Amino acid sequence: MTRKIIFLDVDGTLVDYHNRIPESAVTAIRKAREKGHLVYVCTGRSRAEMQPDLWDIGLDGMIGGNGSYVEHKGKVLMHQLISEEDAKAIVDWLHERGLEFYLESNSGLFASEHFKEASRPVLRQYGIQKGKTAAEVAEQEAEDVLHGLVYGASLYRNDLNKVSFILHSYQDYLDAKQAFPNLKVGTWGGRGETALFGDLGVKDITKAHAIDVLLEYLDAGKKDTVAFGDAKVDIPMLEYCEIGVSMGNGGPEILAMADMVTDDVEEDGLYNAFEKLGLI
Repeated sequence: MTRKIIFLDVDGTLVDYHNRIPESAVTAIRKAREKGHLVYVCTGRSRAEMQPDLWDIGLDGMIGGNGSYVEHKGKVLMHQLISEEDAKAIVDWLHERGLEFYLESNSGLFASEHFKEASRPVLRQYGIQKGKTAAEVAEQEAEDVLHGLVYGASLYRNDLNKVSFILHSYQDYLDAKQAFPNLKVGTWGGRGETALFGDLGVKDITKAHAIDVLLEYLDAGKKDTVAFGDAKVDIPMLEYCEIGVSMGNGGPEILAMADMVTDDVEEDGLYNAFEKLGLI
């Protein structure tokens, strides 16, 4: 079989809603790489949020920040950052509106002054929407969900991939779109695409564009690509790749457009699809 280049979203695809990696997924990735296929994560996470057990599986690299960062075997192929001027304007705007936030960089997630307290109920709701019980999230703190959180650091930075902020209402997202027309503005919040957070990133950045950059470097063709995802943000990646697979726990839009739908992330979805596609 020709060598395939496999792209895996992380949250809801490789990692379940309890932030665990199913053992079957680890087995699938290791077997696929033994057969000579290349496996990359392709995620909204920044490098600082990649917990060590993800790298321990064995990966050929990552696309991070929803497409702003591309790494192959430790080599950085592309890294597009929010300009220092925009980064400062975002921080000032969020402070003026009293919105708590964290700044996503490859060296850490830098939280605003009151983020820890403000995020507690929001991240617990996020956990419940991702399938956890109220009891499971009762004691949960922000650090349990967001890896690499740093408190008390300078918030004016020149190394930002993305900024996430807690929405008081959907209006905050609409106002952010108006305030920052030169940036990409989105929302996220778990199962069902609920808007709990807004986010701001570099415009015209998509997972698909990042895959293009990587394929050019590898001198590989689109016909050898397979992508796995579970959310609306993954759709450009599934459309771009030769085969697009949605996890069974995917949102309605991605389920409707995928070439193939596999089982839920918690029901060996990744392993079963790798097997069906002859990758292992």
